[in-house]
Amino acid sequence: MPKVVFTHAVKDVDLWMSKHSERVELFAKWGSNIVGYAIADGGNMVALSIDVNDMDAMQASMGTDEMDRAKEAHGVFGSVAMFVAAE
Repeated sequence: MPKVVFTHAVKDVDLWMSKHSERVELFAKWGSNIVGYAIADGGNMVALSIDVNDMDAMQASMGTDEMDRAKEAHGVFGSVAMFVAAE
């Protein structure tokens, strides 16, 4: 099961962190062990690591209206970078 890390900017780190349970619910369809991280320097960058059990389902979910609404509600803006752990 690959670990995937997403990084992106947010408008408000505290708001983003408060929405963790919503992200767990949304991503549980294709992943587990969902952990959020805030950048240590106090900036507006965050990261999310997920153990992905269905890469195809993850990729399909990225461009959905549901995902777009969640990103907006969580204050995500700009591009989202995705990293896949080398095994």
